[in-house]
Amino acid sequence: MNMRKSLFTSVLVFFVTTTTVPAADYKKVDLLPEQMIMPTAWVQTSAEYRALTITIYRMAKVILDMHLATPSDKPKAVVLDLDETVLDNSPYQAMSVEYQTGYPNGWFDWVDAGQAEATPGALDFLHYADQQGVQIFYLSNRKIKKDRLVPGMENTLRNLRALGAPQAEESHMYLRSGSSSKEKRRQAIAENHEVVMWFGDNLNDHSDDFKGKTIAERKAAVDQHQDKFGTSFIVLPNPMYGEWEGAVYGYNWGASSAEKTQMRKQSLNTWHP
Repeated sequence: MNMRKSLFTSVLVFFVTTTTVPAADYKKVDLLPEQMIMPTAWVQTSAEYRALTITIYRMAKVILDMHLATPSDKPKAVVLDLDETVLDNSPYQAMSVEYQTGYPNGWFDWVDAGQAEATPGALDFLHYADQQGVQIFYLSNRKIKKDRLVPGMENTLRNLRALGAPQAEESHMYLRSGSSSKEKRRQAIAENHEVVMWFGDNLNDHSDDFKGKTIAERKAAVDQHQDKFGTSFIVLPNPMYGEWEGAVYGYNWGASSAEKTQMRKQSLNTWHP
């Protein structure tokens, strides 16, 4: 009788301990990368995303023609952000989900690989602008890492050239070497060119008026600049990351994953039936 009781107890203990392991493992999962699944899946799988970016770039050709019809003393130019504007980095985001990590982990390896595909519609527009004699500048906050075997500039150029992007030359590249603000680099380009269109997935790509502002202030700045959207400010969709996310956190990027998740929830406008 005692032997049967002991055997039953041993089996029960084994069952309890083995069945509670998955729950314990689940608690260790970083929910922040897990929350990237839906936005990354939308970019990679939805026909709607592809249709949207193609629409934006097709309309951009029409808008460019309107700008070209106006005489200028300076050569006309378009300025484009790279990541999620010209280059699709969603495979890096997918890697972050799989390995339960986040930026900057693995980012420089991804840049070094030079395997980003083009955002749908981007190359068509770039070739059109090039054929019209428009100067193309790539303005990005990709960092120039001089301490790596292959610098970010060289790898980014290699990636763009592999895609057949026109004017992919170092003189047309304005990467980040200091401040994350693009204002000085914008001014440097505009000094000798009439920039007729600015492209980006982040409103900071267009103006510093959106930088470091609250959610309400960023929306108010959009209203203040509304005459520029669809004419000189061209915005690409990016649900995966951006300044909008920083505004949700009050720019406290050092907050824990749990704190960021809570701030994301608190930012929602929720209907309560």
